[in-house]
Amino acid sequence: MSNCDSCASKGTCNSEGSCSKETFKYGNAKNIIGVISGKGGVGKSTITGILATKLREEGYKVGVLDGDITGPSMPRFFGISDKRATIIPTGENEEVKIIPVETKTGIKVMSLNLLTEQEETPVIWRGPVITGVLTQMYTDTEWGELDYLLIDMPPGTGDIALTVMQSLPVTNMVVVSTPQDMVSMIVKKVVIMIEKMGIEVLGVVENMSYIKCGSCGEKLNVFSKKSAEEQAEYLNIPLIADMPINLDLSEEMEKGEVETFIINNEEYAQLYNNFKNLYK
Repeated sequence: MSNCDSCASKGTCNSEGSCSKETFKYGNAKNIIGVISGKGGVGKSTITGILATKLREEGYKVGVLDGDITGPSMPRFFGISDKRATIIPTGENEEVKIIPVETKTGIKVMSLNLLTEQEETPVIWRGPVITGVLTQMYTDTEWGELDYLLIDMPPGTGDIALTVMQSLPVTNMVVVSTPQDMVSMIVKKVVIMIEKMGIEVLGVVENMSYIKCGSCGEKLNVFSKKSAEEQAEYLNIPLIADMPINLDLSEEMEKGEVETFIINNEEYAQLYNNFKNLYK
């Protein structure tokens, strides 16, 4: 059950008692972690994919729920956009069971783009419909026994993000930002929202923090001269890692070999190790 004292809807909610959290119908997850950003385009889905791949490399059973319904990108990230999830009617009150798609390393992925005929098909739905679909993808997917479920959250502080925090048993959040003052300001709003919902913020990943010189390896700041440590201090949360712009990652995504690339990349190993040290 959720804690009403920490809920942003306290005083305006019509629910009697605490709001119940949704549960899996077909499986269980020991740890449910959201990855969120203040706005789109900062690499939130990339960080979700990196963490999922590194967890899987360690032998954990991992699932990824693509919660960014209007901008789903996890199938393309993992190179499975040509595959489709399977919907099986259960014969009970028109309920269904959804079989997710597995990546090359065995990560179970559920995304709206795995249910539509074409990945370019837009979602022209209002908020309540979107949140209903997201909740159903969470509850009706055959996840099996997972050690970790990572939720690629919708960006910002809108209805969908609020619904996830209120109705799904997310225990921790990883925040993704970029080194720009405007982004930092918006991310600060997200951090405050998460804390008001009673969810622990593990820390921030500053993505696109720099570019490495191909000749000498020097770190070249692209956006801001402020350090990642300064941004973390402003947000008042731990710094998990500052990550470079990596053009090779995009190329490996296009080839469908992104998991192998992540496993062999030392910078991603450091991100993962820092994440695990904070998540105990």
